[in-house]
Amino acid sequence: MGTDWRVPGFTSTGSKRPEALFGESGDPALPERLVRAQGARVWDERGREYVDYVMALGAVALGYGHPAVNHAAEQAIAAGVVGPLPPVEEEALAEALAQRISWLERVRFLKTGAEAVAAAVRVARLATGRERVLGCGYHGWLDWCQGSAEGVPAAVQALYAELPFNDVPRTREMIRDAGKQLAAVVVEPLVVTEPSREWLDVLRAEATRAGAVLVFDEIKTAFRLAVGGAAERWGVHPDLVVLGKALANGFPLAAVGGRADLMREATRTWISSTLATESVALVAARATLEVFETAQVCAHLHQVGTRLLHGLHRLQRLRPDVVTGVSGVAEMCFLQFAAEERSRAVAAGCARRGLLFKRTAYNFVSLAHDAATIDRTLAILEEVLTGLE
Repeated sequence: MGTDWRVPGFTSTGSKRPEALFGESGDPALPERLVRAQGARVWDERGREYVDYVMALGAVALGYGHPAVNHAAEQAIAAGVVGPLPPVEEEALAEALAQRISWLERVRFLKTGAEAVAAAVRVARLATGRERVLGCGYHGWLDWCQGSAEGVPAAVQALYAELPFNDVPRTREMIRDAGKQLAAVVVEPLVVTEPSREWLDVLRAEATRAGAVLVFDEIKTAFRLAVGGAAERWGVHPDLVVLGKALANGFPLAAVGGRADLMREATRTWISSTLATESVALVAARATLEVFETAQVCAHLHQVGTRLLHGLHRLQRLRPDVVTGVSGVAEMCFLQFAAEERSRAVAAGCARRGLLFKRTAYNFVSLAHDAATIDRTLAILEEVLTGLE
């Protein structure tokens, strides 16, 4: 890895570090920094081109630089970006989201997913008068959900515990044990594999039974599995939902929303961010939503993602000594490897051949990925896997 210069840890986004992507550093054959992105392709500082499945860690579903989204953003830039009053675009986007996602009765906007999930927890604590939170999945870096991270006060850590994904008996037991101390159950509804309907139903029933707020962290899954995410796909609706990443196709925006009675609690506390109401991301999100509807984006993601997923299963059968499994769903998937060094070799081998393919969760398809791109990707992966001893 090159010198981190003024940025400790090389970059402010930890999952983009060379060792996170490739498991190694200092190899000039591997990309380190980006200069341009367009469609499903990116270019590094040496001018080398790559087909990309990292897709800004899932923040892009239409492809980089989608013209309709860029055009809307350019108009907002020309109009001044931000000002002393809330922009008309804020209410327009809230209304558009509520019309499309019926359980999103009221919405607040923020800049990052981590902020938005923290806001949902704050609302839940205020609504219930309780403090305990059970979570499942990754909800960002903020203190409330970092049960073992250094620098987090022990008293804060004690208020949070992890639910096991898809484990019905243990989930029921933990929610019941928390009982009247439980403010919220916060889950990523998809973690590596699809959720069982029984687990989702237990989450819904037990949260209601405990008087706790059920929060779906749909930062990865909304605007991908469906516009309304896992809740739409599997038909189990939370009390609050958090959106982010692909919501604005790469422009920084997140949202927390849900039942009107719960969201009124946001006015009883202080949840606010100076740039939550800058216009560029708001109009980008509205343009993104329009493209999702007119271009049937989710159907495309499922189609090309299924092609990729089937190909990955074939490669797993080809080299079971290297690839032990295929995880995820069509729209967001990855290979599981027999050993860490194998995952590093595959990721680096792909990069040397012009392919950025994550060695961990997840790889994301976009509207810009087509069948030919998928087939070429699978051919590169097969070449790399075949070449491993």
